Amino acid sequence: MPKSSKKTAAETVRIEGYEGHFDDLEGGYTVGFETYTQTADLAPFFKGLPDDRCQCSHWGYVLKGKVVFRTADGEEAFLAGDAYYVPPGHTPEIFEGTEVVEFSPTDELKRTLEVVGRNLEAGG
Repeated sequence: MPKSSKKTAAETVRIEGYEGHFDDLEGGYTVGFETYTQTADLAPFFKGLPDDRCQCSHWGYVLKGKVVFRTADGEEAFLAGDAYYVPPGHTPEIFEGTEVVEFSPTDELKRTLEVVGRNLEAGG
């Protein structure tokens, strides 16, 4: 059985206000251990995807802080201790001091992150 932790994750991403540690697990899922040191509305990074929204499903758990997911139907906030599922078609706002563990389908995540990466390079 696969296992991963923040310390053993194969990939680390660090940008201002964010640190993520990722591992691809058997069965087609990626686990992310993510820490936000700045509040960020991430909506601009999804421009170019259908409806300019994240097209990947996520299952997660908020260790600390707060995350808000906005969809066409409204928004929902998740606080420390909350587990969540968010379907495709959302944009997140993450608040300073937030830590989450999140599981996402690897292929969907990679397709989404390609667009996010291009938007980051272009300055959001």
